Amino acid sequence: MKKNGSLPEHIAIIMDGNGRWARQKKLLRIKGHETGAKAVREITRECAKKHIKQLTLYAFSQENWKRPKREIDLLMKLLKNFLIGEREEIQKNNIRLTAIGRIKELPEFVQRELSISIEESKMNTGMVLCLALNYGGRTEIIDATKKIAEELKKGKLKIDEITEESFKKYLYMPNMPDPDLLIRTGGEMRISNFLLWEISYAELWVTDTYWPDFKKPHLEEALSAYANRERRYGGLKE
Repeated sequence: MKKNGSLPEHIAIIMDGNGRWARQKKLLRIKGHETGAKAVREITRECAKKHIKQLTLYAFSQENWKRPKREIDLLMKLLKNFLIGEREEIQKNNIRLTAIGRIKELPEFVQRELSISIEESKMNTGMVLCLALNYGGRTEIIDATKKIAEELKKGKLKIDEITEESFKKYLYMPNMPDPDLLIRTGGEMRISNFLLWEISYAELWVTDTYWPDFKKPHLEEALSAYANRERRYGGLKE
């Protein structure tokens, strides 16, 4: 059976296990998130070196607002510091930063630093690093549907013109290539409302390793597993 044998163009990661990592080490949960931020730097750098076209990270879901206010406040502060602290690294590695989600619902100080980082890196030609912030897959589809309804109402779109390709134009990032590989750390066997439209044919790879401990060898293991899979997209190959 012929194998894929190549690197994925787009990797999406559900970075799970920060809290459990901290609890296991009898540390505050925020310490897990802080160490997880260091893992983001390492994995982003490695993917850029391998010329992966896009890396999308599930950084903050809409469901995360259900957490205690103190933890959310600390997470937002950590996100702000990450955006500021990684600007030099992003420029050094020729990375273009983008974001998806309901960004306008984030604290203003996060929006401001995110906007600066996106603007400063917009001319970079290397890997795209996409942060999913205040993101939910179902919400993305609902938001896209609302845009389509507006277009129909204004007579700018006909029902017969709604196809998979045209629908994609109304998603948060219309030009985003569908993920080839979805990695989930922390061992949970679920998608957690992440990129529901985009991952229809993504290869899934789950590891029990918590995100703060996810290093280059784990990435290599995921890439090796991907390279040895046959992607048929519902069809058959000889």
